[in-house]
Amino acid sequence: MTRLDDPALVAEEYADESRLRRRASAYTGEATALDARVPAVAAVVAAAPRRILEVGCGWGELAEWLARETRAEVVATDLSPRMVELARERGVDARLADVQDLPFGDGEFDVVVAAWMLYHVPDLDRALSQLARVLRPGGRLVAVTNARFHLMELRDLVGSGPSTLSFARETGEELLAPHFAQIRREDVDGHIEFADRAEVEEYVRASISMSPFVGNLPAAVDEPFRAGRANSIFIAEKA
Repeated sequence: MTRLDDPALVAEEYADESRLRRRASAYTGEATALDARVPAVAAVVAAAPRRILEVGCGWGELAEWLARETRAEVVATDLSPRMVELARERGVDARLADVQDLPFGDGEFDVVVAAWMLYHVPDLDRALSQLARVLRPGGRLVAVTNARFHLMELRDLVGSGPSTLSFARETGEELLAPHFAQIRREDVDGHIEFADRAEVEEYVRASISMSPFVGNLPAAVDEPFRAGRANSIFIAEKA
């Protein structure tokens, strides 16, 4: 079973951006009706922040979007040197840092954003404690993740089994509760459509948890192939 919080696996996966770009492309409106980042950005804008931290920023597209929508100062971090390099190329103030030991003072930020990354963290409670620490009193965490039944039709097709996400729709509130006073969840459900078998295979090969099972992909699949998507945005307020 693939552990998405295995530090060696995470370091190898994000040493370059190729597979991440393919996975991300399935959620940005090209193959599905709604970009799940839209309600996440709206939750940040609603807080009227002056200073934002994004952890696990990838190539910096979301950080750039947040800066444009809020006019706030945005600082971004990632554990991958390659991702930091790519984010800086976009003009983002990106820094190499571990979410389990953030190099910032207490209460420095109005909003922290963690999009599809908390399930990669080995010591999740420590990371959430760090996120709460760097938020000002009354500050907001916006955390995006998936449900464990996300893309279940695709998982069934290759026999990879259900998702093993640690921070998921099903567990997020319980994990956040020790660190935040108020927590609400907004779900973004729908379908992702793959035009043909080649697109299905391309996505499976890009998936961390499904790629070891790509050999199980049948010679023929329904075309287009549709899989249920299930994303969740947690909005948590610090006391």
